[in-house]
Amino acid sequence: MLLESDVRLVMRLFLFLCLPAMLVACDKQSDEAEQVNDAVQEGETIESDSGLVGRLDISQRGSAMVDTPFKDPEGQTVSLSDFIGKPVLVNIWATWCAPCIVEMPMLDALAAREKDRMKVLVVSQDIQGAEKVDPFFAKADFNELEAYTDQENGLSFGFGSGLMPTTVLYDASGKEVWRVIGAMDWDGARAAMLMEETLAEG
Repeated sequence: MLLESDVRLVMRLFLFLCLPAMLVACDKQSDEAEQVNDAVQEGETIESDSGLVGRLDISQRGSAMVDTPFKDPEGQTVSLSDFIGKPVLVNIWATWCAPCIVEMPMLDALAAREKDRMKVLVVSQDIQGAEKVDPFFAKADFNELEAYTDQENGLSFGFGSGLMPTTVLYDASGKEVWRVIGAMDWDGARAAMLMEETLAEG
């Protein structure tokens, strides 16, 4: 009988001393689970309320920038490496691509919101180049986006997605973070969450 009461006493002491630590551990595991759920998920399909659908791809994370030339708005040859120094979001699109056109105003708004932390490049893959893209930009009257062109489709081939739009986020050192193959709501919470860690690092 004495042994049984001793066991009960020991159990009570154990619970008294260890229960707070156990609860903290449970809370920590819960927080970690939430972080995993919020993390970037390979192959995740992201669908917006407006019907835009894209697939998140992190298989190229850490890869160097695609090194292929394209034209800036003045017709001068540039490459993605010219923009190393802060994060760069590169979107390849075309005037004939309906989901691309839907994204453009959102990308323009994103470029305005984050211009101090990130460069947003939209690079047309129209084979007619400026002849096709300049009138589109004149009509759209964007505030931040500029008319970059890639008549040779070098970025499209370099990204290897085979689809437009495709958008790739590079960090400040020029390493790929992730890409979205397809369209996305760039004003949405999911886009903001996916970009924030990279933008916060600068």
